[in-house]
Amino acid sequence: MMKSWGLLSLLTLSAWGAVDINTATLSELEAVKGIGPKKALAVVAYRQRHGPFKRIETLVRVRGFGQASVAKLQGKLTVRDHGEDAAPRSR
Repeated sequence: MMKSWGLLSLLTLSAWGAVDINTATLSELEAVKGIGPKKALAVVAYRQRHGPFKRIETLVRVRGFGQASVAKLQGKLTVRDHGEDAAPRSR
């Protein structure tokens, strides 16, 4: 019984993890409470035009997002390092 509970907990944690706004698809963004189809499309369009987000707070620059909505999304979204910035720098 304990093994199945552990597996269930693991699946639940991964299902409730924060969504990375730099890699999320439209459907992944739409699945976040507070982000509908229009906002998801705006996030992807902004990301394509301006490159990856460095901070969640940058969402205020995306059409449809204000400071209050970004504050409500804290914990539901994340920005992880991807690409060259994440690689160790040589000296």
